[in-house]
Amino acid sequence: MAGLRLGPLLRYVDGTSATVWVETSRPCTAEVRCADGAGGEARTFQIEGHHYALVPVTGLTPGTTRAYEVHLDGTRVWPLPDAPFSEFPDSVIHTPTDQAAVRVAFGSCRWAAPPSGEKDPVGPDALDTLATRVAADPEGERPDVLLLLGDQVYADETSPATRRWLAARRDVGDPPGNEVANYEEYTHLYYESWLDPEVRWLLSTVPSCMIFDDHDVIDDWNTSASWLADMRTTDWWQERLLSGLMSYWVHQHLGNLPPAQLAADPLYAAVRATPDGTATLRSFAAEADADATAVRWSYRRDFGRVRLLMVDSRAARVLDEQNRSMLDPGEARWLREEALDSRESYDHLLIGTSLPWLLPHLVHDAEAWDATLCRGDKGARWARFGEKLRRAADLEHWAAFPASFDALADLIAEAGSGPEAPATVLVLSGDVHHAYVAEAKWPTRSPDARVLQLTCSPVHNSIPLSIRLGFRFGWSAAARALGRRFARHGRCARPPVSWRKTGGPWFGNQLMTLTLRGRSARLRLEQAREERGTATAELRTVVESELVP
Repeated sequence: MAGLRLGPLLRYVDGTSATVWVETSRPCTAEVRCADGAGGEARTFQIEGHHYALVPVTGLTPGTTRAYEVHLDGTRVWPLPDAPFSEFPDSVIHTPTDQAAVRVAFGSCRWAAPPSGEKDPVGPDALDTLATRVAADPEGERPDVLLLLGDQVYADETSPATRRWLAARRDVGDPPGNEVANYEEYTHLYYESWLDPEVRWLLSTVPSCMIFDDHDVIDDWNTSASWLADMRTTDWWQERLLSGLMSYWVHQHLGNLPPAQLAADPLYAAVRATPDGTATLRSFAAEADADATAVRWSYRRDFGRVRLLMVDSRAARVLDEQNRSMLDPGEARWLREEALDSRESYDHLLIGTSLPWLLPHLVHDAEAWDATLCRGDKGARWARFGEKLRRAADLEHWAAFPASFDALADLIAEAGSGPEAPATVLVLSGDVHHAYVAEAKWPTRSPDARVLQLTCSPVHNSIPLSIRLGFRFGWSAAARALGRRFARHGRCARPPVSWRKTGGPWFGNQLMTLTLRGRSARLRLEQAREERGTATAELRTVVESELVP
């Protein structure tokens, strides 16, 4: 009999349809059943000996909430009957209406929580605490969608339990040591992260959108051409990268796509058409590695009158120093077309990018300066120094790709201007292990939309003292003056946009939530904190403000 190994994850939801992702123990037919007859089924497909299904659910009605069950070959496997799952409310599919408010919760950078009963060295998990709150009041406020903006798993920073598991499989004295090496080891990371009971239930009942960042593969993934050349000289990198892309496609990317797009996807069709899709998917991953322009990981989702453009700021990079770009030309063209398409149909434009667009001014200027050094503008010796500094200090955000930074600034200004302009253009990011709000202004033009950088991380991770001190200083007047000296030395062009911090920095395990209703927008930052003297954690509001009344 088939069993449920992982999931269910509720991924795509609109007014009349949804998708539910599962991993099963053997080939079978996975079915989602709702009490009123809505539902759907799909046959599993196989990758590296694992069996998965993405079940399309149809027959839903806008503005309704209904519980669902998962059946494998006719046997119910979800909800699970035993504790702790028997203590959770039913998993539900809530279908929106175009007129309803949209609540978008977002964050990034989540280490898997330790097993129940073990002390958490980095404090309570924001997703765990969100799950606890939603479960305690199932009729109360909950996100309409959860945006996970990168580092859903850490292939290069494994937990003590995973390191023990790896050591029992192979000799961790050989590279890549305590890091994951292949697809099977990636699946263990997803089990560790998504079998956490609170997170498992939360992802079964709150739709989610995801994008990778560097730790999903390795720290500083695609920092530079020389970094990539160095990685390709190792005997383990190719297998790590292919396995990372394959596991991302299976566990995260498929669920990002609307049913109509899935139905037209030739890779999805090819994988499902064969008894074992491993070779097909591996060939796809190899093509993505050889030619970034052959694959698009970015995607668009519409939630009523809110448009989300989730942007791949890792795999789509052009790394040649003389043509360095965060997005390859095709990706940049896609982003422009989607941002400007039918602007009258949305009130808010959300641009999801794992890496912040607007950084503290010192960090921005240091990255732009370093980019000129690495390009060779100051000679070969400075170029070598610049590359060493880039890798050591993680200087690889949008500011480290100056032409791409400027292009995004110009696109945002254009999308936010004119009679069809939305009320807001909001850039949602994570990565930097703290949260802040920065507002953008253009010296030569005044967009009609309010433009903000909203950065929120980590969901559950460490926050070293160096990060706290560095980013507090980075926003200061003294740091800004120091940054200008870097910019002058590198003869860096002045950015086309200026910005100022309007909130933060805030440090902790945290989530931001946007509530978008009509043309109004409200932002709330919450942190997971333990009750004094107890092991009970809750989300506490740190700040709440109206972005647009």
